Parts: sequence; structure tokens; C-alpha cells
Amino acid sequence: MNQTTNTILMIRPVAFRTNEQTLENNFYQKASDGVLPATINAKAQEQFDAFVEKLRSVGVNIVVVNDNLETDTPDSIFPNNWISFHESGDVVLYPMFAENRRLERREDILDILEEQGFQINDIMDYTSAEEDNIFLEGTGSIVLDRENEKAYCALSPRADEELFIEFCEDFEYNPIIFEAFQTVNGERKHIYHTNVMMCIAETFAIICADCIDDKAERKMVLSSLKESGKELILITENQVNAFAGNMLQVRAANDERILVMSESAYNSLTKDQITKIEKHCKVLYTNLEVIEAYGGGSARCMMTEIFLPRA
Repeated sequence: MNQTTNTILMIRPVAFRTNEQTLENNFYQKASDGVLPATINAKAQEQFDAFVEKLRSVGVNIVVVNDNLETDTPDSIFPNNWISFHESGDVVLYPMFAENRRLERREDILDILEEQGFQINDIMDYTSAEEDNIFLEGTGSIVLDRENEKAYCALSPRADEELFIEFCEDFEYNPIIFEAFQTVNGERKHIYHTNVMMCIAETFAIICADCIDDKAERKMVLSSLKESGKELILITENQVNAFAGNMLQVRAANDERILVMSESAYNSLTKDQITKIEKHCKVLYTNLEVIEAYGGGSARCMMTEIFLPRA
């Protein structure tokens, strides 16, 4: 299986704002006190459009679908939490923690992809788990090493262990399970999504080992990455707070590999870290300040990789 793809689905927001339903366990997000939602959305659209333009300028194929106003889905800009696409032609739908995020799931997006020549063979739907308050938020909760058939998951209120194991059995991934924490007001709290603290590329992995408090778990995760032939690039908790873990490697023109991240993530990296990354691939970064502040997610969360075969 390929680790990277040239084709990405992105959802252009129409009602982006702080989602009050996700504030309780997304500690990267801030309340929009005194700022009009329309102002926040307009800035988010500007940053979204500039991001899409940058990706297209290097030859990444972006499928942009507009959100619609009827659903009131403030987090629709982060589609990787509710859907993933696989080389087998499978589409996976995931159970979401916030009730208003469940409205992001749209069948018409699959129609759009089929119209563009992508083949969908089967839909694996885990969303009934929501009835039991069990959640697993896509490639936010699960970081896939597709090539080595490993799946990494930091357990949290949004990442259920049993459902994760079920996903791994269904798709024949080896589950790597651990807990990751961040310090919030002096307390260690679960990191809500695995893809905030780690990123797996073809030949390297970026990870905040300091987020894994249990030493045995930390050793197990790092050993697994090394065994898969990845060069480890370690980042700090402060860098995680700047979204330096929330990156994605994509394929650009001429099959070139590019690591995509936000400007705040890039600015948090040391020269040594950037040099290590650039040994493997080029870097592309873009300003996502408003989206990061009010959405609590960054570049990786905005990009849903399309691995579907062409019909």
C-alpha cells in the first residue's frame, strides 16, 4: 500500500467558528469571546483558499467541496475525522464525539468523487457506535502507516480502544495502542487526537515522545516506528501546541514528496529539525492562524487523503 497520495479532499467552510461542543476536550481551541462568527469565518475562508492555492501550485490534486449553511457545521473544515478512503475502494465512516459534527457526514461527497472517476466498492460504517457513546474520529484518532500495515492510536474520549481494534481487524492493520497527554493548567490531560502529536511519512516520523507518559508505552511506540525503517524526528510539547505534530506528507508534481504544515508549526521547528525533514522531502507551510485558534486543528486535519482506485 502507498503511504502518500496526490489527491486530497478539502471542505470549504461557510459557518466556521469555535464549536462549543468540542471545547471540553480540545485544549488547543479557544472561545471566540467578542469576535463575530462572520468575521472568523471570512478569515478562515481566506486562509483555506490560500492553502488550496499553495497545494495546487505544487501539483497536488485538490477536490474542494463547499459546506452548506443548512447544517450549521462549524468544524466541517476538518473532514478527516469523519471519513477515510482506501486503496481497496473502501470508504470508512466514523463515529463522532460532538453531535453537531455528525452532520458533516454527507453522501453527496461520495457522488462527487464518483463523478470525478473514483471507484467506491464498499462503505464501512462504524457510526452506530455513537448510540453507545463510543467514538473513533478517523485519521485524527488513527495515524496510519499504510505501507507497514500499522495503525497508531492514542486513546482518549474520542478514540475507543475496542472500536479501534475492530477497525484494525477489518482492514488488517496491526494496532499500536497507547495514551498521550498534554499539560493543561498544571494537570496531565488526554490529547484528543493522535494526529496532533505524531505524523508518519514514508521514510520518517515526527513524534512528541514526551506526550507518552508511560515509559513502556513510549518505548513500544518508538521501537515500532524504528522497526518500520522510519527516521525519528522528536518534537517538544511546546511544538505540539504550535501544531508541529499535525503534518501530512503528500505527493506533488513529478511524484515529488512534500511535507505540509502550518506556518505556526514551521516557525516552532528548530533549524536542525527542518534540516532533518528536508533530507527526506520538501516542506510547504501556510498561515492557518485563525483556523488553529478557533478550530483547534491544523493542516493535517483539513486534508482527507483519497487513495481510491480510478474507475
